[in-house]
Amino acid sequence: MSAGAKQSPYVGDPGIGSVRSEPVLAAIASTRPISVPIWLRCVEIAVSLFVLVVTSPIMLLEALIIRMGTPGPALFVQTRVGANFKHFRFVKFRTFYHDAKDRFPELYAYKFTDEEMPGYTIKGENDPRITPQGKWLRRLSIDELPNFWNVLMGDMALVGPRPEIPELIPYYKNEMLEKFMVRQGVTGLAQISGRGRLTFYETAKYDVQYARTRSHFLDLKILLTTAWLILIDRGAF
Repeated sequence: MSAGAKQSPYVGDPGIGSVRSEPVLAAIASTRPISVPIWLRCVEIAVSLFVLVVTSPIMLLEALIIRMGTPGPALFVQTRVGANFKHFRFVKFRTFYHDAKDRFPELYAYKFTDEEMPGYTIKGENDPRITPQGKWLRRLSIDELPNFWNVLMGDMALVGPRPEIPELIPYYKNEMLEKFMVRQGVTGLAQISGRGRLTFYETAKYDVQYARTRSHFLDLKILLTTAWLILIDRGAF
């Protein structure tokens, strides 16, 4: 965790409005399920199936490397929060030690003061929980390939804010909650604007910006930029 003093647009004045959390939360909770055009859902199914099939040899090799590297399963399954606060089972390749919670319980407390939140980063470049194999899997951004299974199942979109863990939901204040009015995605505006180097509040700012300005053109731009950033190895750890 990082607890630096980097200023955030959400400290004091959220910067995107002054609506209280409770009305926003209630509005999202009462929202009907998000309607996805049939053609878009067909595209998501086709793309996710293509990626899963084409990269299956890579994923088999990943699974073998992970199992041989450290004890524990190859896949990491976790509860995440999606659109309208719906919980789903998020899947990716395991890059942490399987007993990381026992080794580093302080990193799973998720208890922060108002002073600590501005500098908190979800991913740390020197996170002690990451295995040696996990470091290069993250660097290559191939640990997230199983996310396309979530896209295939309809839990996630190709593009959207990254799904959050339930423990951090209490730290979303005011209009930051607008993030959950859209489907969560494999990649998003925050991921092409800094990825792991962004603080919690900076990520929320980009997520809200995406929720307010999303379009098919923006989605295409995000997908192409994500592919480029992966190729040049920028921002992943």
